[in-house]
Amino acid sequence: MSAASAQSSAAPRRALPGSPFLVALAGDRPSRRPVWFMRQAGRSLPEYRALRAGRDMLATCLDPELVCEITLQPVRRHGVDAAILFSDIVVPLKTAGVGVTIKPGVGPVLDAPVRARADVDALPPPSPEGLEPVASAVGSLIAELGQTPLIGFAGAPFTLASYLVEGGPSKHHEKTKALMTGAPDVFAALLDKLADHTISFLTAQLAAGADAVQVFDSWVGALTLADYERHVLPHTRRVFAEIAQFGVPGVHFGVNTGHLLGAMAGTGAQAIGADWRTPLPEAAKAVGPGLALQGNLDPALLLAPRAALEAETRRVLADADAALAEGTPGHVFNLGHGVLPETDPGALTAVVDLVHSEPVAP
Repeated sequence: MSAASAQSSAAPRRALPGSPFLVALAGDRPSRRPVWFMRQAGRSLPEYRALRAGRDMLATCLDPELVCEITLQPVRRHGVDAAILFSDIVVPLKTAGVGVTIKPGVGPVLDAPVRARADVDALPPPSPEGLEPVASAVGSLIAELGQTPLIGFAGAPFTLASYLVEGGPSKHHEKTKALMTGAPDVFAALLDKLADHTISFLTAQLAAGADAVQVFDSWVGALTLADYERHVLPHTRRVFAEIAQFGVPGVHFGVNTGHLLGAMAGTGAQAIGADWRTPLPEAAKAVGPGLALQGNLDPALLLAPRAALEAETRRVLADADAALAEGTPGHVFNLGHGVLPETDPGALTAVVDLVHSEPVAP
């Protein structure tokens, strides 16, 4: 199903005029500082670990009842200002019939890595029917979340490509870079196919009522700016262009992307996430006017003594205020990457309470 046909049959978009998260993304003044955390639903929560015990990760991601419950867990516990759909980057590939498993302690592992044009041609197209459990979970969540917005989730084409080409997680992405530079036509064809998967996955969520989306390009920071602009940016731009008709805000985030932020601002997203390496005022200058920022506490600091954590949280808020004073239209507090599994959930709740207690910047 295309984004256009999905929009015509989409669930009515709910109005959430009081949502601090959506208000900040729109560039208006929220009633309080909004905060949510990447990977807020997951291994840091004992209730999550109890629910996942003995269950396969990808099977869990395709069980609407479990997805709904896991997505709601951090909203109940922490009082965050947005939920994000519990899923995994490779779910759209799995539903299309690509051989992929998630090995505990390793991550996604592909049965048959993509290394040549024939491998690209053999990749199956998106399966809207296979994504019906995802849409069902979104529908249930919309009914349960009340005034809390739901963020849809998807991996960007490059990060999907990295898993497919490497055959699994990689520190250096050497096979991906070799294919990108040695066979750019093959790499372009691969990213074009994967953009279709990303669009299909987001469309399923948006048509079911998701209130915003975040597109994760987790590993794109491994590229130079020139390679990003030539090989990646056009495909990510197409993703945001295709879903724009749903009229919901989009956030774009990648790790170690300080040198790419200016280019990422050209994807069509309404907000750019910065990781912890780039101070928010510096990120604001790179991104330019008109786009909100999200971030960017170092997730490792959640393991620090509480006084140090509070000081670092206030520092990020001060950085955000400096960016806002220079013209950044809005800010959403978040981490500079995902919550680490060993994080004390109480530290997350403390950060939420602190962020909410600080006055909104004038």
